[in-house]
Amino acid sequence: MKVLFMQHDAFSPPQLVSERFADHGFEVVEALIVSAGQYDTPGVVSYHFPDPSAFDVIVPMGSPWGAWDDTTIGEWLLPELQWIKQADAVGVPVLGICFGGQLLARAHGGSVARAPDCEIGWTSLWSDNESLIPPGPWFSFHYDRWELPPGASEIARTPRASQAFTLRKNLALQFHPELTADMLEGWCGSPGGGRELIVKDGQDPEVLLAFTRAEEPKSRARAHALVDSFLSQVAGLGHLIKR
Repeated sequence: MKVLFMQHDAFSPPQLVSERFADHGFEVVEALIVSAGQYDTPGVVSYHFPDPSAFDVIVPMGSPWGAWDDTTIGEWLLPELQWIKQADAVGVPVLGICFGGQLLARAHGGSVARAPDCEIGWTSLWSDNESLIPPGPWFSFHYDRWELPPGASEIARTPRASQAFTLRKNLALQFHPELTADMLEGWCGSPGGGRELIVKDGQDPEVLLAFTRAEEPKSRARAHALVDSFLSQVAGLGHLIKR
């Protein structure tokens, strides 16, 4: 069994999510679209997406750019939307995380746009199916939100944005189950200026980092349980879960 993690930038590794797939015996493949050196010019990057049927699960990850921003990243954004539609057509399960979840919304007939406000930090969700999406807390770092595609079932939300939906073998998440403290530290020091964005939101980055480090054992358990639930309840691959 093989899972493909599609990383859109060099600062968003799959971390807690990929390690759970590995626990279940998946071969983990990580592909990168925009390297660190291309961070300021993502629109000049072209990428050839592989045949989705070569993988048993596909996981599009987060991104510092908007899933609506054809002008900035259209060179690979539009092909990725078509690729995600192709994965659905051939029955490959897709777990979309943050930007990846927004891609699922847009690819299947929904829309993505700037939200009235950002969500940054640890947030509890209102979940209709806690066996699939527990209430958390989960870590969020986004400025956009989706409108559900036709036929999707929303599972979780906050007062600011929809947080999860299912559509056939696809699960879209607006939050980041993969996050570790080291990853957040990387965002803080990235060219995207994560530290400054946290400060602008009225938060202390050092306190948020300390909170994230203290929360990591619990967040790892939540992330692992979420992967298990995705495999069993959405992807139809529950037989692969190692107890």
